[in-house]
Amino acid sequence: MEDINTLLKQYAERYETEDFLPTDPSWFMHQVNGDTNKETTAFIASCLSYGNRKQFMPKIQSILDFADNNVHEWVLNGRFSKNIPDDNTTCFYRLYTYHTMHSLLTALQQMLIEHGSIGNYVKDNATDGFTAVKAITDYFASKKIETIIPKNTASACKRVCMFLRWMVRDNSAVDLGLWKNFIDKRTLIIPMDTHVLQEANKLGLINSKTASMTAARKLTARLTEIFPDDPLKGDFALFGYGVNH
Repeated sequence: MEDINTLLKQYAERYETEDFLPTDPSWFMHQVNGDTNKETTAFIASCLSYGNRKQFMPKIQSILDFADNNVHEWVLNGRFSKNIPDDNTTCFYRLYTYHTMHSLLTALQQMLIEHGSIGNYVKDNATDGFTAVKAITDYFASKKIETIIPKNTASACKRVCMFLRWMVRDNSAVDLGLWKNFIDKRTLIIPMDTHVLQEANKLGLINSKTASMTAARKLTARLTEIFPDDPLKGDFALFGYGVNH
């Protein structure tokens, strides 16, 4: 097992670099200015990050284009309604219709009006990585947003966990660390999808059949043994392992 630990540490160092960014949805939050703008951009980017990268990366870029790179203001002032009307039948991206996206952005607008930023909402409603996931799922469930944000924490909540990784982890060429003062990165949960689950099972890190929150927390606990101060370094390590094996 020591060899696997060493290997994963090497992959983490090799892949957590600026070279990782251009093909990853985290790239977009680095293209805009201002902390609240970076947060809002990152959140929407995380929501659209599923399926084929060649399809969702241009779709995220279209949001930045609509917003003239000020996504926070575009949402807060309701300008999104011009670009993404409340249309229930036209497809925006895969399972999301324009109506689905419009509903999400309306709920996000309400959060920004009420709290000023996503970070302020999380700070007021969470104390660690898991309660931050719960706070986000609870908020959007209360607004009847289910297709995009999981309604609870039974599933792995991969994209919410990825968004939190971006916001919390500091000293990173990829992640922003904007929330490091109120969420401890040691409490973050690995963003788990089927691919991460397969790699973790292959390495013997866990033995789980489905990408649930339980499995994600088990894998995170195992990664904490390898990266005690920063378990989500393991996200880059597993990515590197997947690229090379």
